[in-house]
Amino acid sequence: MPLPCWIGLDIAKDTVVLAVAGEAHTATFPTSPEGLLALVTALRARHPTRIVLEATGGYERPCVAACVVAGLPVVVVNPRHVRAFAQALGRSAKTDAIDARVLCAFARAIRPAARPPKDADTRELADILARRRQLVDMRVQELQRQHTATSRAMRKSLAEHVAWLDKRIERLDEDMGQRLRESDVWRAKDDLMQSIPGVGPVLSRTMLGLCPELGELNRREIAKLIGVAPLANDSGKHRGRRRIWGGRADVRRVLYMATQAAIRHNPDITAFAQRLKAAGKLPKVVIAACMRKLLIIMNTILKTRQAWHALPPAQA
Repeated sequence: MPLPCWIGLDIAKDTVVLAVAGEAHTATFPTSPEGLLALVTALRARHPTRIVLEATGGYERPCVAACVVAGLPVVVVNPRHVRAFAQALGRSAKTDAIDARVLCAFARAIRPAARPPKDADTRELADILARRRQLVDMRVQELQRQHTATSRAMRKSLAEHVAWLDKRIERLDEDMGQRLRESDVWRAKDDLMQSIPGVGPVLSRTMLGLCPELGELNRREIAKLIGVAPLANDSGKHRGRRRIWGGRADVRRVLYMATQAAIRHNPDITAFAQRLKAAGKLPKVVIAACMRKLLIIMNTILKTRQAWHALPPAQA
C-alpha cells in the first residue's frame, strides 16, 4: 500500500509554489496555461493523498480547476485557519516557499475533507452575488452621506449615484432570476426554499450561490459550516457563554436579515422565538437560535424535496 502523500500549494498572481511532505525542496510554476499543465503533471506523478491551498480572492481558481479536471484531490481551506496553524508551529516568517510548506504540514496534520468543487454556473452566480453585495454596500454609504451633505451640488450628485446603483442592483437581480429559471435544478431548489415564509429571492439565491452544500449535510454540519452553531467557551470549572463565530460571514449576514422577517411571518420561527423569550434568553441569543432553525429548515426541505406546506411538523 503506497504511503500517503500530502501536498501544499501557495498561490500568487503569477506563480504557484509546490511543497511535498518528505521532499527537501519546493518547486515553482507559472500560472500560465503551460505552467498549470506542468504543475498538474508534477502532481500526478506523486499520486497525492490531498492537495491543500488557500482561498486567495480568486487567484486559486485556475489552479483548482486544473486539478479538478485532472481528477486530483484538491481542497481549498480558510487562510485564517492556516495562519493560526502556522503560529502554533512558531512560523513567524512568511515567504511563498514557507507558506507552501505550512500548507503541506496543515494537510498532513489536519487532513481536511475534500468537498465537491463549485461548477462554473455556481461560481458565476457567486460572483454576481458578490458584485450585488458591493453595490448594496455602496448604496448604504451614499445614503449616509446624503444625511450630512450641505451643498446642493453634493446632494444632487449623491442622488444621481444612488439612482444609478438602484438600477444596477435591479439589473443584477433580473440577471440572477433569469439564470435560476433557466436551470431545472436551480429552479426547483429556488421554489422549495421560497415556499418557506421569511425566505425571499435574496436569501434563496445566496444559499444557491454561496452554500451549494445545503441539503447535502446534516443539521449540525450545516450550522457549523455557516457559523451559527454555538461554540463552547469552557475552562476548568468556568463555563463561558456560548457564541457563534467563523463560518461563511456573507451567508450569515443575509440569513440574519431574513430571520428578522421569519420571526414575524413564519409561524414555526415565531413560536420558537416566543418560547426562547419566555425562557429569559437574551435578544441576540434568540436571533442566533432562530437563524440556526431557519437554516436547518432550508436544509431539511432541500434534503427531503418537500415544500414548506408539505413538511412534517417533526422535521421543521
